[in-house]
Amino acid sequence: MVNYRGSSLTRTASTSKFLSRKQSPRTIALYLIFLFAFSIFIFVFNAGNIVEDQQNPIISHESHSQSPPQNQFLQVADEELWDAPSRHGLRPCVKPTSRYKAAQGSDHYLTVKSNGGLNQMRTGISDMVAVAHIMNATLVIPQLDKRSFWQDSSTFSDIFDELHFITTLQGDVRIIRELPKELELVPRARKHFTSWSSMGYYKEMMQLWNDHQVIHVVKSDSRLANNDLPLDIQRLRCRALYHALRFSPPIESLGKKLVDRLRMRSGRYIALHLRYEKDMLAFTGCTYGLTDAESEELGIMRENTKHWKVKDLNSAEQRIGGFCPLTPKEVGIFLQALGYPPSTLIYVASGEIYGGDARLSELMSHFPNLVFKEKLATEKELKAFAKHASQSAALDYIVSIESDVFVPSYSGNMARAVEGHRRFLGHRKTISPDRKGLVRLFDELESGQQREASSFSYLVRQMHKNRWPYCN
Repeated sequence: MVNYRGSSLTRTASTSKFLSRKQSPRTIALYLIFLFAFSIFIFVFNAGNIVEDQQNPIISHESHSQSPPQNQFLQVADEELWDAPSRHGLRPCVKPTSRYKAAQGSDHYLTVKSNGGLNQMRTGISDMVAVAHIMNATLVIPQLDKRSFWQDSSTFSDIFDELHFITTLQGDVRIIRELPKELELVPRARKHFTSWSSMGYYKEMMQLWNDHQVIHVVKSDSRLANNDLPLDIQRLRCRALYHALRFSPPIESLGKKLVDRLRMRSGRYIALHLRYEKDMLAFTGCTYGLTDAESEELGIMRENTKHWKVKDLNSAEQRIGGFCPLTPKEVGIFLQALGYPPSTLIYVASGEIYGGDARLSELMSHFPNLVFKEKLATEKELKAFAKHASQSAALDYIVSIESDVFVPSYSGNMARAVEGHRRFLGHRKTISPDRKGLVRLFDELESGQQREASSFSYLVRQMHKNRWPYCN
C-alpha cells in the first residue's frame, strides 16, 4: 500500500530545504529563465485556442446550426440598398489616342446581316464597325434579323437613330445607307467570319479585296475577340456601342417618359430583368416548378429549334449548376432577403412571362408594387411598338439603364449589356444573383432546414457580400 500522505510530506520537506539553502546567482538566473519560458508556453497555448476559434466561423456552408445576429434582414441601411458604389476614380475612356489613324475613303464595301435579339445585334454591329475600320472598308447600314424567334420586321432606322450613327462615327468609318446602285449585282464574297477573331485575322481577310469589291458578312455576333486588341480598337467599339447606337427618337422619347413616370410614383425603383420567357426556359432546359404539360411543351420547342445543338438537358442538373433563370418566386425571396421592403417599386423588364399571372403572383406576394411598361404607357403610346419585339426591348433597356438598381434573374445578353452600359455611365448599382449558391439555400428553405427568416437573410447577404454590386 502506498502512503500518499507520507510521500507528500517528504516532498514538502525537500522543497523547504531547497528554498532555505542559499542558492548561487547562476542557479537563481536559471530558475527565473525557466519560469519565464513556462509563462511564454502557457500564453502561446491559450492564444492558439483563440485563433482556432476565430478561424471557425459561426456560419459555414456545411453547418447552419448556429444563428447569426437576430433581425439582420430588418436592419439594412437605406444607403446600402440604393446608393451607387464608389467609382474609385475610374471613368469612361473612349477618345482615340494620339496614335489613332482616322477613317480613309475606300471603294471596298462591307455589308452585314445582324443576327439575334436586340442586344446581340447591338454588340454585333459595334464589332462590325471595328472590323470595317481594320479592313479599311466602307460599312453599309446593317440589315437586321427578321427570321429569329422574335419574328421582328423592324429595320435599322426603326430601332436606331440612323443619322446619329453615321455622323458620330464619321471620323472612324465611312458609313452609307445603301450599297451604290452599280454594285448591287456584282458578285460578293459571302463570309462567315470566325468567332472571337483577332485583329490579325481581319488583316488577313483583306486579301479578299484582291478579287471582290463587296464582302457580305452573314453573321455579326461574336465575330471579334474581347481581349488582346489594340486600345484604339477597343475604344472604337465603345464609341459605337455607347455613343453611336442611340435608339430612334420615338423609342428614346417614350423610354424617357416611362422613367419620369416611375420617378413620380416612388422617386426610386428597381429594374428587374425577369428572364422567365418560354424561349429561355426551353433553351436552358429548365423545368423546375412547371407542370408536366409545360415541361413537355418546352421539350418540343427545344427539339424543333434547329440551331440549338444540345437537345437533351437534365433540368435538375441545370438548376443545381446555376444555369437556370431564377423563378419569379425565387426572385421575390432573394430581394426580400437582401432587405428591400415590400413597398419597393419594381419595374419588370421582360417579354411574356411563362405561366402568366399565376407565376407572377408568386413574386407579387413579396412585392405587390410591380410595374410593366403596359401599365405605365397608354395603349396609344405602345401601338407603334406592337409586334416589334426589338423595339419593345429597347424601351425596357432604357428604363433598366436609368434605374437606381438593376437586378437580372439570368446572365443573358440583355443582363450583360445593361450591366456594362451602367458601369460605363458611372458604376450604377447592379446586383447579380449567385444562382448556384441560392439554389442550395432555396432548397433548404423549402425542406424546412432554414426556419428563421433572419438566418436565411443573413446567409443570402453574406453570399453576395463580395459580389455586390457587380457580378456574373
